Amino acid sequence: MARSKFGSLLGIVLATAGSAVGLGNVWRFPYMTGHNGGAAFIVFYFVCVLLLGLPGMISEFIVGRHGGANAARAYDQLSRGKPWRLVGYLGILTSTIILGFYAVVAGWCLQYLFASLMGSLNGDSSYVARYFADFSAHPLKPCLWAVAFVLITHLVIVRGVQNGIERASKLLMPTLLVLLVIIVVASCMLPGAMRGVEFLLKPDFSKLSGSVLLEALGQAFFSLSLGTACLCTYASYFDHNVNLGRSALQIALVDTLIAILAGLMIFPAAFSVGITPDAGPSLIFITLPNVFREAFATMPAVGYVISVMFYALLVFAALTSTISMHEIGTAFFHEELRQPRRRAAWVLTVACSVIAVGCSLSMGACPGLKLLGVNLLDFCDKLTAQYLLPLGSLLTCLFVGWYVPRVTVHGEFTNNGALRGRFFGLYLFAVRFLCPLCIALIFLHQMGVI
Repeated sequence: MARSKFGSLLGIVLATAGSAVGLGNVWRFPYMTGHNGGAAFIVFYFVCVLLLGLPGMISEFIVGRHGGANAARAYDQLSRGKPWRLVGYLGILTSTIILGFYAVVAGWCLQYLFASLMGSLNGDSSYVARYFADFSAHPLKPCLWAVAFVLITHLVIVRGVQNGIERASKLLMPTLLVLLVIIVVASCMLPGAMRGVEFLLKPDFSKLSGSVLLEALGQAFFSLSLGTACLCTYASYFDHNVNLGRSALQIALVDTLIAILAGLMIFPAAFSVGITPDAGPSLIFITLPNVFREAFATMPAVGYVISVMFYALLVFAALTSTISMHEIGTAFFHEELRQPRRRAAWVLTVACSVIAVGCSLSMGACPGLKLLGVNLLDFCDKLTAQYLLPLGSLLTCLFVGWYVPRVTVHGEFTNNGALRGRFFGLYLFAVRFLCPLCIALIFLHQMGVI
């Protein structure tokens, strides 16, 4: 039986870009940009995308498309009996853990979308803060919303690559972009909004430092979903005429554009009411509801619509990411255990739901659920972000750059000679030397060593 493929180049770009676009684009990138030099940070971030992001993405694409299978088997087919298959297993494990705790925050977004529709977020700042504290500490509600989000993701995955992932991406990504543009326009029309635009986009090179440069490097790394086996898995559904380099560049541009638009959505509205947003969950669930309420106080109907659209946007952004994370494990169980796709999807859905419930309970209802002194959600976040993701990406670069035969890498890079491959030498230098160095620096920075 022939393996499923994406049906169009547009589907490839939207689905793969959707895997990178997530909640981090909405709050982390704008915050880091505004507090680390504005446009200067954006320029350096884009340089990091070119130096680290593109070679890393192309490397995972090469492994996935050449293997034409789930991540574990794809690495195995190129490793010639060596234990590089473990890199694929590492990516599958990492993505499963991420989906588990990510579903908790995505579930919060679902709850806030529902609350916005019902008009339940009206009230002063103390009420909004109490609303989030009470909800996140509730023993049942956050768990139900988290599991609901995993099940929504499941419904997309069981429909397959073209009818599920690709069709959903073609709906979700344009809708997400339209919602972003509408809210950006509304935000930038508020009184005093241009101070927020200036805060985000005005270069301030005095804020640039070694630490800021490492933060930009880390943001480029995490924003593009490197190290999760997502890109490898999606590339296994690419046709052999897909230009890997061009696709990687298009995906990086879409991801960066959405991150910048998110900043233009948040900062103008925040500055209009005299608030400098903080990073973290408090921005999305405490600060921004107050921002929307105050900014559109004279137009409550507009404020209601903007609030609903904002949380719908968050749900769509989260869903594009959870779909890709789910597919990694589903493809593995489907092919390695020789299970029907629906049954394989249920295996991952149940596993991630268990992780999600544990992480949710550790945030309030069961504070004793801790590992190494931190709640389960923070532990999973730290484990994947500081250890598993950098390790997986580093091993992939070493694998493709030094172990896989050069002729194989060149063949995939040039579509077996159909493309000129003018930048192959630059790519190979980056994946052999620059990428491992950058990832090592990110790892040491995450560990607090530098």
